Amino acid sequence: MPHTLQKAYRLLAVSDIHGHAAGLQQLLDAAAYNPRTDQLILVGDYIDEDPQSRSTLELIRSLTREGALAVPGNMETKLLSQPEGHSAVELTFRNWLCQLPPYVEADGYLFVHAGFRPGVPLEQQTLLDMTEIRQDFWEAPLPAFAGQGIVFGHTPTFKLGAAAGKIWRSGGKIGIDTGAKHGCRLTLLDVHNGIAYSCSTESRQRYGDFRADLL
Repeated sequence: MPHTLQKAYRLLAVSDIHGHAAGLQQLLDAAAYNPRTDQLILVGDYIDEDPQSRSTLELIRSLTREGALAVPGNMETKLLSQPEGHSAVELTFRNWLCQLPPYVEADGYLFVHAGFRPGVPLEQQTLLDMTEIRQDFWEAPLPAFAGQGIVFGHTPTFKLGAAAGKIWRSGGKIGIDTGAKHGCRLTLLDVHNGIAYSCSTESRQRYGDFRADLL
């Protein structure tokens, strides 16, 4: 079942971490994230193809234990489709991932990994579309159920027409996958205050070049 939240002091969102746990922790520290007063929403693709990136799930899970909310990305659904391991750690992560909601509603915004299928009511959306849809979603008008807007990841914003490493906004949709997987930037968005905290994921200056930009 999806989560619905009332207004928090700050509403923070990050997507498509792809194993960059150290970069995420740096951004949370720079933004002075406080789980008692801020609502953090994690919008999927915490891991990458590299098995070592799965260690990032421990940070994500610990953040949810403190009050953050997480939705699955296509990388997590892919992990769940693979044969089960037998270690206690893997079984714990699988059980936790299976319990994540497909989307979160907070302060009138919907947070989802990839988007929603145009013309389909919210309650009939599939997990496959919500974790994998691309152009059909971001080229369509904002759906009536979207409230103030939709915050999503999955498609790097440079493929949507934004400058590399920048947030994309159009017609009530906010794309926050700023290309961490592609050596661009990892971004933590303060939704209400319009502040994008970001750091580089390029190998020569990884987690350097920190910025706090007003949108």
